[in-house]
Amino acid sequence: MNTDPTGTLGHSGHGGVADFASLWSPGLVLVLIVVGWLYGAAIHRHRHRFAESAPVSLKKQFYFYTGLFLFYVAEGSPLYYYAHHYSFSAHMFQQSVLYLIMPPLFLLGTPGWLIRPLFKGKAAQMFMKIWTAPMCSLFVFNLVFSFYHIPMIMDTLMANPLLHEVYNTIFLIAAFQMWFPVFCPLPEFNKISELWKMAYIFINGILLTPACALIIFAGKPLYANYMDVPESYLFMSVLNDQQLGGVIMKIVQEIVYGAALAYTFFRWYRMERKKDEEEELEYAHSQINANRA
Repeated sequence: MNTDPTGTLGHSGHGGVADFASLWSPGLVLVLIVVGWLYGAAIHRHRHRFAESAPVSLKKQFYFYTGLFLFYVAEGSPLYYYAHHYSFSAHMFQQSVLYLIMPPLFLLGTPGWLIRPLFKGKAAQMFMKIWTAPMCSLFVFNLVFSFYHIPMIMDTLMANPLLHEVYNTIFLIAAFQMWFPVFCPLPEFNKISELWKMAYIFINGILLTPACALIIFAGKPLYANYMDVPESYLFMSVLNDQQLGGVIMKIVQEIVYGAALAYTFFRWYRMERKKDEEEELEYAHSQINANRA
């Protein structure tokens, strides 16, 4: 990413001043450090204050802190600045990290006992009953994703920072909603079996495909925000950068969904093996008791 002598990323109409705060978001860094500290304090020093709490494995902690790091990469690092002002392919990679990779890591890294107090009230219970319904989760994220990439909608959002932030917040909530049935940290809201989770992931992959295909096979640039970006900032044409963005999203989606399928399959396999072993042990005990009788 080249800078001109004035300290701006010389693409007029797109880039702002590329100062330290714009590129590295120190305010966000501070917020994420506080979140990480609160998480660490809750699972260690203050764990005894939570009902039915249990030690949190290093693997879970790794997932959570990796999720925090990836959130910063997507929302606070130079990747965000370059993706927002210059490169559609970088924008799609940023979205892949923010909506496909980061939420599962947070869910895997969050012990159920830590967030259960948030959902004890009747209103919270009713909200979670609707919000975690698999059919609702299945379609909300894909609708939000597809609407966002309609050129007229994306151009409007890019031109209005406040609307863009509001939509991004909705997008992020929808991403957590989509992943919640698969990596549910609260057993009481775990509504579908492992086999249905695999079907759920597979259908999600199908529903995401049309929006990616629209971008990949478009014969012209679709988004006003990126149309007049000089090729020197992209190392390719604007159209190729746009098509690359669709390819990146599809490839990352395939990798992440494939990993989620494998994770769910092996979890189902271990559960079935454990069930079989328990049944065999119960049968053996019954045979021993019958012989004694």
